[in-house]
Amino acid sequence: MSAEERVYAYSAVLMGSPILLKLFEHDEALAARVFRLIKQYEILLTVNRPQSEVMSINQAAGLHPVKVSPPVFDLIACAHAASLFPESLFNFTIGPLVKRWKIGFRGDSIPPAEEIEALLPLTDPRQVLLDKEACTVFLQQKGMEIDLGAIAKGYIADRVRDYLQREGVTQALINLGGNIQTLSGPPEEAGWGIGLKKPFAAPDALIGVINVRGKSVVTSGIYERYFELNNQRYHHILDPRSGYPLDNELLSVTVISEDSIEGDIATTLLYGMGVEKGLAYLHTRPELEAIFVTKAGKVICSSQRLSSFTLLDSEFQPEIVTDKTV
Repeated sequence: MSAEERVYAYSAVLMGSPILLKLFEHDEALAARVFRLIKQYEILLTVNRPQSEVMSINQAAGLHPVKVSPPVFDLIACAHAASLFPESLFNFTIGPLVKRWKIGFRGDSIPPAEEIEALLPLTDPRQVLLDKEACTVFLQQKGMEIDLGAIAKGYIADRVRDYLQREGVTQALINLGGNIQTLSGPPEEAGWGIGLKKPFAAPDALIGVINVRGKSVVTSGIYERYFELNNQRYHHILDPRSGYPLDNELLSVTVISEDSIEGDIATTLLYGMGVEKGLAYLHTRPELEAIFVTKAGKVICSSQRLSSFTLLDSEFQPEIVTDKTV
């Protein structure tokens, strides 16, 4: 019997996505506890539930600070720091623009330019005041909204990993609708085989497979949520500087990291940087590995250490970066 045949899979729909947990021992009770944990964090972090602390912050924008729980404060502080990175595409105050475009939520029209222009001042992360001692968050302008959607799944995936480790689990995989976190890997196998999706193709079409052990894999791509109008595609990755979907040479960026939250942040940063600047940035972050998929059909691996990636689709051409090409 192969290692894959010994895997027990448990699934649920949470955070609007299918959630998958894989274990090497049959334990429905443990799976149920994991799903309850995910649900608890979803209630805390979503912007669409009355019990959400994030909703309370947004409703108090321009009025007063809101006291939040330490986990929520820590996540917001992390998102705040990432949003202040020079020329960062990551911006957790982009909520008003996300809500106006509605891409992926039946939005199929381009907002008037004057509306986007009016919303841009409400997406300045420098207008968020954090008080660590009081554990409060204050949005200084009325109409501001923080959105943790770009970082929440990574944070929760890491918390699930930590919980499983406390429960004595040494080999597992959790897939939170695209954010994948692993503990070790299947016995006698090269690692967990994580598929790299082929953009704008059938759901099961893959460019290749990444094998990882005890690592997170996060992908951000323009094929995930979009609409088409007048032969032009408008995707959900918005440029906070312009208020419009970012247009560059990339289809997707995948990051392999220790922590899934780091992968969430890095995929957004790297997507905004593009290939050349992204590779230069990764040269300063040797703990991260990345795979860029371009509109020209190139699959660019950030380092020779990514020998665990296997290309499956002949429509794409591989390119491995060496120190000399950075």
